Amino acid sequence: MKHLNRFLEAHFLSPILRAQELDAFLVELKKGKLVSCVIPPFWVKKVARDLKDQEMLLSAAIAFPFGFQDTASKVHEAKEAIEQGVNEIDFVWSQTAYHSGMNWPKIEIAQLSKLCHANEVTLKVILETAYLDSNQLIEACHICQDAGADFVKTSTGCAGTGASVGQIEIMRNVLSSSVGIIASGTFFTLEEALALIQAGADRVASTNSLDILQEWQQLQS
Repeated sequence: MKHLNRFLEAHFLSPILRAQELDAFLVELKKGKLVSCVIPPFWVKKVARDLKDQEMLLSAAIAFPFGFQDTASKVHEAKEAIEQGVNEIDFVWSQTAYHSGMNWPKIEIAQLSKLCHANEVTLKVILETAYLDSNQLIEACHICQDAGADFVKTSTGCAGTGASVGQIEIMRNVLSSSVGIIASGTFFTLEEALALIQAGADRVASTNSLDILQEWQQLQS
């Protein structure tokens, strides 16, 4: 794999994120040329300016990390992020509604999809697969696909575990080729990242994506 950076997405979602840390993070991101970075909505306006001339995509984490907000709040949050310059929306679906057996997650995703696509913005739906068994994961993938998601993403990094190879294989078997898969978690080794890509992930996302890339580059040199 020649261009691993184009499979890597970086997260910087610490609850105690400091401006100086964000600046240093952006410097390294520009060097690494990752495919995308995901940040809190609070910082979107600043980062959109800083990445204006970069090829990297910018995403805001909406309804992060539990998806508890009502749909109107999520739509408003996404709309504001879009107006401030994001290319993508990372949206935590309503876990509580799904686990209650409600149809609301599909309705919610459809509303976010309509908003995003009207503005040429990509919608990535985060499921939190740590709380789903195999049958639920299959059902969740169908819901996301039918409601218009561009990517289905496994994890926020706030649950007990992130993406597994088995989960990615299930998702790839269920989702059409037009729907991307993002394997996400707090921390992955290079070996784990490559295995997730091999299993069918279109992107691997974590807080240590830059470290993964650095290790890869060292092996290639």
